[in-house]
Amino acid sequence: MGCDSKVESTDGFVNWQDIVALTQSHCKMRDPSRVERIINEFVQGGPERMQLVSDFDYTITKQRTEDGGPVPSSFGIFNACKSLPVSFKEESNKLYHKYRPIEIDPHMPPEEKVQYMIEWWTKSGKLTSGFPFDQAEIDQIAGKYKNALRDRTHELFDDLNRLQIPVLVLSAGLGNSVISLLGQANLMYPNVKVVSNFLQYRDGLLDGFQQPMIHTFNKNEAVLDGSEYYDLVHNRDHIIVMGDSIGDADMAAGVPASSHIMKIGFLFDHVEANMEKYMNTFDIVLVDDQTMDVPRALLALIERQHKLRLAGNGVASATLLHT
Repeated sequence: MGCDSKVESTDGFVNWQDIVALTQSHCKMRDPSRVERIINEFVQGGPERMQLVSDFDYTITKQRTEDGGPVPSSFGIFNACKSLPVSFKEESNKLYHKYRPIEIDPHMPPEEKVQYMIEWWTKSGKLTSGFPFDQAEIDQIAGKYKNALRDRTHELFDDLNRLQIPVLVLSAGLGNSVISLLGQANLMYPNVKVVSNFLQYRDGLLDGFQQPMIHTFNKNEAVLDGSEYYDLVHNRDHIIVMGDSIGDADMAAGVPASSHIMKIGFLFDHVEANMEKYMNTFDIVLVDDQTMDVPRALLALIERQHKLRLAGNGVASATLLHT
């Protein structure tokens, strides 16, 4: 796999300045020494201790297209479906224009935003009820945006699958759209799990969303407790967390206190107003970076050391066999 980093020092220690992806002008770090320390914990721990937890909208998908155009959210894909009643589209649009500015308001404290997010999701659920709907419509719209993923997302998912690192896509959006888009992009590998809001039906008609409701400020690994996926990852204590909003930084909440967590934030909206909060919340802040280059560079270092370790063990085993 490709990697924009130089070779580690002879003792295996990685200097953050040698990782090209971290030296770019759009890559900001409040505490580079902390980032370096976590990277070296990751490298020494190997892939078997890693997991990746990622938001979907504007994290796996781009925040803007090449021509500067908007990329629809997972709910936006649903709202673009032609069979939806006109009244639903109008009311849904009103809710978006009321609550989306609150969600990205750089001046409102997250704890104050929570009540508004619950209102938004609850009202959306009531709206999304009482009419027929075919999942094939979502598939048709999602297919148009399977190329709106961050540059080198396919390579990142290939890396994660090859290294058998579990991937949790934790989305406050619409899971039906998330799975459709990832599936059509051929990224729903066996190591990928999506936890999100999914449509539910009653008597052949839409009946809101399945519980529990997942919104921007309550999505974290605590919602997995008792699940099969939780059993798979709860002892993987080296975690890369990726998101585009402040609430995403807590997606690994509920893991053991001894865990090493690298929080990567993609900043696009209200850059100047949000910069200080993002710098205080995320270990790495990527300003208008529409790529997966930073997480890929970290995985490349982990894989390189893992291969060296395996090669060393192979030599040791061969020596033992001939003594």
